[in-house]
Amino acid sequence: MAARVLQQCVRSFARPSLRLCSNNLALRVTAAPAAAVHRPLSFAADSRRTRWLVQSRIPSVGVLCRQYGDLPPLTLETIKERVMYVLKLYDKINPEKLQTSSHFMKDLGLDSLDQVEIIMAMEDEFGFEIPDAEAEKLMTPEEIVQYVADKKDVYE
Repeated sequence: MAARVLQQCVRSFARPSLRLCSNNLALRVTAAPAAAVHRPLSFAADSRRTRWLVQSRIPSVGVLCRQYGDLPPLTLETIKERVMYVLKLYDKINPEKLQTSSHFMKDLGLDSLDQVEIIMAMEDEFGFEIPDAEAEKLMTPEEIVQYVADKKDVYE
């Protein structure tokens, strides 16, 4: 049933009379009360007004098509800022001693478990998994920045 609703939403954007605002389009299916019938909004809009899409054929489910913006593009500087921010929030690191060239074990006095926790925090921050074999080699913030930049194809 959800697939049928999703197809209907996608078909409504394929009409030649509607122009899309952007190439980035995400579809979201929301459940509605059985008694209510909703008209989905389209963000494929003229410069003057937003057009209404065809009313959903399934009265118990309304379809709302939304457009979501992307995050700003990553640069080496933003990666460095985010890495340093996560490290400063780590309770066992003194923010005053932290530099991009600081070695986790030699300069900051952390152990291997702390290094694993830091890598896990970086995985959460940047949204991808770092394999254990690679994680063992990341011993400074500078190395983490370079690793993330390589994985996200950032070279500026």
